[in-house]
Amino acid sequence: MNSLKKSIGMPQAEWLSIVMQGSRNEIYIMDCDTLHFLYVNESARMNLQYAAHELAGLTPLHLVKGPAKGAIEQALQPLRAGTATQAALETTHVRKDGTGYSIELRLFHYARQPVPAFIAIGNCIDSDPAGAPDPGESRLHAIASNTPGLVYQFLQRYNGSVSFPYLSQGCRTLLGITAHRLRSDPGLFFNLIQPEDRQSYLDTMAASAAGMKSWNWEGRIWIEKWKDIKWINLRSTPRVIPNVGVQWEGLMTNITQGKLAEFEIRRSRRQLAELSAHVEMVKEQERTRIAREIHDDLGGNLTAIKMALAQLTQRLPAGETLLAEKAGYVDSLVDRTIEAAHRISLDLRPSILDLGIVAAIVWQAREFETQLGIPCNVLSQEEEIDLPLNQATGLFRIFQEALTNIGKHAEAGCVTVRLTQTEHIISLEVADDGRGIAATDRLKPKSFGIRGMTERANALGGELAVGAAKEGGCLVTIRIPLSVSPQATH
Repeated sequence: MNSLKKSIGMPQAEWLSIVMQGSRNEIYIMDCDTLHFLYVNESARMNLQYAAHELAGLTPLHLVKGPAKGAIEQALQPLRAGTATQAALETTHVRKDGTGYSIELRLFHYARQPVPAFIAIGNCIDSDPAGAPDPGESRLHAIASNTPGLVYQFLQRYNGSVSFPYLSQGCRTLLGITAHRLRSDPGLFFNLIQPEDRQSYLDTMAASAAGMKSWNWEGRIWIEKWKDIKWINLRSTPRVIPNVGVQWEGLMTNITQGKLAEFEIRRSRRQLAELSAHVEMVKEQERTRIAREIHDDLGGNLTAIKMALAQLTQRLPAGETLLAEKAGYVDSLVDRTIEAAHRISLDLRPSILDLGIVAAIVWQAREFETQLGIPCNVLSQEEEIDLPLNQATGLFRIFQEALTNIGKHAEAGCVTVRLTQTEHIISLEVADDGRGIAATDRLKPKSFGIRGMTERANALGGELAVGAAKEGGCLVTIRIPLSVSPQATH
């Protein structure tokens, strides 16, 4: 400032300095030859967001873009030639953060030696009559500056080039680079994206531009500053700028912690599913072992007892009525025990499974009819479906549980079972004509039946769905891929 006072030689330099600094208009003094700023007052620096030393090497041409540069040169020509003492110009100044504001400039030529200068006095058109910044714009900038993440504008021109017209102060925090650097090199953002995620970024952007729908993308970026990878979420709304391109306004946020938590939940669920599958496999193995012991050892011993009892009964003396009655009671007791052992053995591991899943399904349907008196029709495209033992057992257990639920809750008059096989999928549908199932019933704390069926289906690599049947009632659908056999590896 002192050099400027000496060069211009104004006797009122002291009070003039106070007036210029206190003015709410923007005031610029420029070298006539180079147009470098010799002085910029505080109002201009605040509007432009530059410090005084940052403006020292700049000219008015650095504050505008495109055709506006030619307009400034044209406005200065008559002042240089001495054919006019002042000129007026309306243009747009670009702040340091990339945002713009309209300004009306009055240009004057101060020709006194030793340093002739141009003086520009600017009035911000985006301000109120008193010259104060527009409160609405100030609030918007304040909101953007304090919003977690990066508030941005992204422009894709019709010629294929891209730019970031606006980037909030969150740019450095989120991306590890300054807003100025990213605006100077817009392609840098795409290079930050991990190679595996770049195609999805381009695809979602193209879809948003084609349909003018919201752009929502999640992906990973490499932060060189911290040598780390971040997950970010991009949400923005597109609008067409005529003859220019498509511009999105939106928000980028750091979702790394949420993604890591999501991955941890998936890993835990996968581990629980593997554990559940292993537990079910061990349970089935133990059931099979106990069923064999009951059938072979206990059943064999009971049969031997019955034969020995028959021999003793034949040797009882004639007239021993009381002993004969006792022997008859013991014989009937052995029969009931053999029947109970047979029933328990079948419950633990139906031997009918050895004949295949279709035969097992049909047998269980007949048992259901016999016990509850509810017709159960089985429809199957195949007489036999070749399944690994673990898949056949799991599917059979799900079917048993489905019938159990129908018997307890459905109040059904009929059950229809469809068993189909495609090249890669086996599907089992169990439909009843009962009262159906409400969504709230499935969420009851002790509703373990459907949960157990779902866990079994998941353990087999399949899925289970419960919904309404066409004829009313409930429809349970189990789909299992034939190529997947998770438990077989245990």
